[in-house]
Amino acid sequence: MTTPEFSQLSRYRIMWIWALFDLPVLTRTERKNATRFRNDLLDLGFQMVQYSVYLRHAYSKEKADTIAAKVGDCVPETGHVQILFFTDRQYQLSQSFHGKQASRPVQKKPDQLTLF
Repeated sequence: MTTPEFSQLSRYRIMWIWALFDLPVLTRTERKNATRFRNDLLDLGFQMVQYSVYLRHAYSKEKADTIAAKVGDCVPETGHVQILFFTDRQYQLSQSFHGKQASRPVQKKPDQLTLF
């Protein structure tokens, strides 16, 4: 049985990892590298939020650090990637706005899954 204290603490332990990047796409090789990087993010379990902004859930800061290191290994030589970490509680406070003509539906925040 989960105690209220554990639930309260877990919201501050569970992490959301944001990968924000600027990659050059002027040449065919650069476009290929950028596409490969985006595919690498998807393979690592990220989902696209915006074209150069990806998001992934991690059950702890340690796991988030491991995932961030894997992202770092995938960065093209001429790319710039920023990794941001937010606790589940901080992410819960985020807001998303779409214009009236936006064709993209508001995404539901993923359900959490914890395995013991």
